[in-house]
Amino acid sequence: MSRKGPREVSQARHIRNLLALLFVFLLPLPALAASKADVEAQFQSWIQQNLWPEAKKDGVSEKTFKAAFSGVTLNWDLPDLVPPGFPKPKEQPQTQAEFSSPAPYFNEARLQRLAATGRSFASQYGPTLKRIERVYGVPGPIVLAIWGRETGFGAAKLPNSAVQVLATKAFMSTRKEMFRTELIAALGILEHGDVTPDQFMGSWAGALGQPQFMPTSYLKYAVDFDGDGHRNIWTSVPDTLASIANYLVQKGWQRGRGWGYEVTIPESVSCAQEGPDLANPISHWTSLGIARISGKAFPSDELRASGMMLVPAGRDGPEFIVTPNFYVIKEYNNSDLYGLYIGNLADRIAYGSGAFQGQWGDVGKMLRSDVAGMQMTLEHKGYDVGGTDGLPGYKTRRSIGQWQEKSGRKPTCYPDSSMLGVLK
Repeated sequence: MSRKGPREVSQARHIRNLLALLFVFLLPLPALAASKADVEAQFQSWIQQNLWPEAKKDGVSEKTFKAAFSGVTLNWDLPDLVPPGFPKPKEQPQTQAEFSSPAPYFNEARLQRLAATGRSFASQYGPTLKRIERVYGVPGPIVLAIWGRETGFGAAKLPNSAVQVLATKAFMSTRKEMFRTELIAALGILEHGDVTPDQFMGSWAGALGQPQFMPTSYLKYAVDFDGDGHRNIWTSVPDTLASIANYLVQKGWQRGRGWGYEVTIPESVSCAQEGPDLANPISHWTSLGIARISGKAFPSDELRASGMMLVPAGRDGPEFIVTPNFYVIKEYNNSDLYGLYIGNLADRIAYGSGAFQGQWGDVGKMLRSDVAGMQMTLEHKGYDVGGTDGLPGYKTRRSIGQWQEKSGRKPTCYPDSSMLGVLK
């Protein structure tokens, strides 16, 4: 039997000691607790030494400031935090399919529930909605649809202190400057006295009340519609509904027009004509053979007005001619699917209509990294894809359709795996 020499024994003992020392350093809880406590101390110092002078300069009183931050600590459960002294989170490669088939977004059972509740509220708040439409020109069903989508007509819980969320993100998030601006605006709201700190609740992102306004949007668009002297988007339904309508008007809502129409687009008409920058009179689109899928004619006063083609899943999904108001709805949430959701829900509330008749195809399974690669290739070829973010917005869909046409392929206007080996 061989025996280890003194040198080998010494090396083994040294390795064991190193491993034991490494184990001690890797014990996470005491170190993490100390680090969190240190960051909390930095946060309290930041509030007093860094934030207070700016808030004071912006007109916030010491009384309001102290009341706002009484008992406020960091919310460590929020996403996108970068605590000082902690390792920076590694950037995740965009290899996951972060967008998927739009079909699940339009959950039929939920839409039916929202529509039924919306029709009930349309009756309950009928006089208020009529007055809102007279003042702002925004149809009641549109306002109700946004209210329903954002907070379930005010039923959604808003569990977070808006000051805590905004302060946490202003102190240690990936977008500190943006949230600092929102935090100063929030303190201005409290200074005005429209709401008390204990009522000042919002979402995990700092969006406030039933319309889910960020504080800067509250200051610009919230209105006192019930005449009590306060812009109360937390418990006042008239203020909530009128504030949504005022937001849409300030963003460009056109009085007397709806959001758009589901249509059928003949195969002879290129799908690469979509986008708000390619508007044409609706009569132009009808001259190409585009018709409402319901079989009804377009309203005569709409024929001279502008409309835009929208094919959110290319040729493999419902097709639309939308009005400029569709893009105003998107100001609330910059997503084609969000705009369509609001439009469809509003139509259900107003007319009792149902789901879109066109079927969503089996799309949205591409990896974002693959779509981003397609976008970069198309950019190098001179196409305007609207940025290489891996998400197929209308400029990317349009560019794919244009490239397909130029390559002698049938235009589908949507990325799919068959393009990976061809689009180089």
